Amino acid sequence: MDLSMKVVVVVLLLLVTTEDQGPVQLALARDCQSKSFKFKGMCVRDDNCASVCLLEGFTGGKCKGFWHRCYCTKDC
Repeated sequence: MDLSMKVVVVVLLLLVTTEDQGPVQLALARDCQSKSFKFKGMCVRDDNCASVCLLEGFTGGKCKGFWHRCYCTKDC
C-alpha cells in the first residue's frame, strides 16, 4: 500500500469513529462528607472507615487529612 492509500484509510477510519453519538450527558455526582463520630483512633484503611460509616447511615468513607481522620461520604 502506498502512502496516499494509507492516508485515505486513516481519514476514513477517523470519520467512522467520530460520527455523532448524540448528546453527551455528564453525570455530576457530588459527595457530601462529614467527620465520623464513631470511628476511634487513626484512620489507615478506607474500608475500615467505610464500614463504620455504614453504621452511621452513610454510603462510604475515606481516610483524609494530615491527622488521618475518617470522613463519611454519601451522595448529595
